[in-house]
Amino acid sequence: MKVLLSWIREFVDVPESPEDIGKLLSVRGLALEGLEPHGDDVVMDFDVTANRPDCLSMIGIAREIATAYNRPLRSEGDGFSHRHTAATAKAVALRTSTDGLPITIEAPDLCPRYAGAVADVTVGPSPQWLQDRLTACGIRSISNVVDITNYVLLELGQPMHAFDLAKLGGGAIVVRRAKPGESIKTLDGKLRSLSPGMLVIADAARAQAIGGVMGGADSEVTAATTRIVFEAAYFNPSSVRATSKALGLKTDASTRFERGMDLTAPARAMARACALLEQIGAGKATGTIVDVFPQPPTPRPVGLERASISGLLGMEVPDAGVERILRSLGFDVKSASAKATAGHAGWSITAPAWRVDIKRPVDLIEEVGRHHGFEHLPSTFPGVQQAPAASDPRIVRDRRVRTALLGMGFSEAITFAFIEATAAEPFLAGLDPIALANPLSEKFAVMRPSLLPGLIDAVSHNRRHGRRDVQLLEIGTRFSPRGETRGAAFAWTGLATADHWSGARREVDFFDLKGVIEQLAAVSLVAVTFADADQAYLVKGRSAKIAVGGTTVGVFGLLDGAVAARRDLPPGDAVYIAEINLDALTAAASLETLRAAPLPRYPWVVRDISILVDDTLSAGAVRGTIRSAAPGFLIDVREFDRYQGKGIPDGKVSLSFRLTFQSFERTLTDEEVQAGMQHIIDALTRDLQAMQR
Repeated sequence: MKVLLSWIREFVDVPESPEDIGKLLSVRGLALEGLEPHGDDVVMDFDVTANRPDCLSMIGIAREIATAYNRPLRSEGDGFSHRHTAATAKAVALRTSTDGLPITIEAPDLCPRYAGAVADVTVGPSPQWLQDRLTACGIRSISNVVDITNYVLLELGQPMHAFDLAKLGGGAIVVRRAKPGESIKTLDGKLRSLSPGMLVIADAARAQAIGGVMGGADSEVTAATTRIVFEAAYFNPSSVRATSKALGLKTDASTRFERGMDLTAPARAMARACALLEQIGAGKATGTIVDVFPQPPTPRPVGLERASISGLLGMEVPDAGVERILRSLGFDVKSASAKATAGHAGWSITAPAWRVDIKRPVDLIEEVGRHHGFEHLPSTFPGVQQAPAASDPRIVRDRRVRTALLGMGFSEAITFAFIEATAAEPFLAGLDPIALANPLSEKFAVMRPSLLPGLIDAVSHNRRHGRRDVQLLEIGTRFSPRGETRGAAFAWTGLATADHWSGARREVDFFDLKGVIEQLAAVSLVAVTFADADQAYLVKGRSAKIAVGGTTVGVFGLLDGAVAARRDLPPGDAVYIAEINLDALTAAASLETLRAAPLPRYPWVVRDISILVDDTLSAGAVRGTIRSAAPGFLIDVREFDRYQGKGIPDGKVSLSFRLTFQSFERTLTDEEVQAGMQHIIDALTRDLQAMQR
């Protein structure tokens, strides 16, 4: 917001330098972005946050300065400046009525208040002082009538518009929603198609302005205009925001309306515009200001407890200071009994209409705190009123998983929850994607059904920028019509081992990723099993499902080449990916009973066995057969060799397993171990048609 220092000083006496003013307001919540000389004056540019539309005006900034320096504010009712004359005072005193200019509000939910006034005018250039002020604040001077509307916008923060009355069909104003197929040519010369939900200001025949956004070219004020209608209204912020975005049309008016305006300002702004019109000799208002306000709201006071201020700020603020600050900002402050403030002495505060951000006691405490001075807050911890709630167990779980993966060499990535529809398609598993109603762009059109699309794109980004070895992990939320779930995903491409004298380097493979998952399972204190997976985005035969107690909790394997190509991964890259449903993993793990066992006192016995089986048979199926046939003292099964080649029939594979037997009660005999081995061999031969080598 650009403000002119001399203009501000018409509302409040501030002898301090603009640099000092800027510094003080910056610690009061209005950051000064820059100072720019303008002749003998200075333009101050403030960064106004979205929740403070009241500061998008000279009077709003002046009110903040008056409060910060504890100086009186000359408000609108006191006469605006030294430029005012008796004619100005007369125009300001114009009474309001609902007679005269015919105004009909057909959409009170989108426009609860609309004020209008008719004036005879002589259109021409504005006085130089008015042009200079507009130019200093970044607005181009157009004509005296249009300049008045922009002047009031800057001074009071209330957007206004002027219609050529002769161009309004029927000489009436109708505030309504747009009709199906309706269009309007706006002041920027573009023909714009309107949706039925958009608010328009119309005459008896057609739309003449887009409510809260921009006027229409058909009723534009020109040099030939002799009679005008001034407009000042309140428009629903959500409606203006949606219309502005849908039309791609951002204006000074829409910027203010979409943040929330002062519902009491239209009549004051109208009176000010009529006063300026007569003051600069551009014309004179005729009749009365017609103010249509069907349902004025009843202000609702907010209770503020004295103890709440010190409890939140960590310091005592004198009662006189609290009342001075709030009254200076325009609040109505009344002392409240202990009964009225939940047993604590305090105040009943009614916020002014221009403070649309004040809803709760904490909002009032913020006002007190920032103008008392946040820099005065002591460095103390707030008092603890009750024990903190227990942390969500998922936080601890996610942290443990993250730490384990980081320890295995992965780097954490954080990707967007909104992704392209084409990126989500391979991971939908037959479900419909959750589309955004109002996406920023096609790249953020749907909610991610999986963490893998974002992670694959991150790998692609790294590879395109020259990084050969990439290990990334992400823990986050996935979205589907069935609900939200937390997941952990990781991707690995490049070398599995670093340069070392002990051996040659090699590329990452399926078993490296399988080892990561087994380590992760060990950290999570669960036992996992693997089975063939059939996922469109994974290479069949080089992928697997991850299960805990019969429940599938994830998949992993080699990324399909077609999917990799669509995400711009370099040709020939072998990218291994995995994703685990952490919620399902937690649920499955909770069903397992963990028991501590003492260290064994008796020796173990190791036996090796080599068998020939079909090469389509998984090692997991062989292990399962071994365990089901083995005696209770088999404590471990581990495959240590796999061979296909010379001496092995086609379609067969040689698998070697190492079996460990041990009893926790006694030393095993050779006969017991051999009997157990024979049971295992018989089961392998019978169930899997295996041949012992």
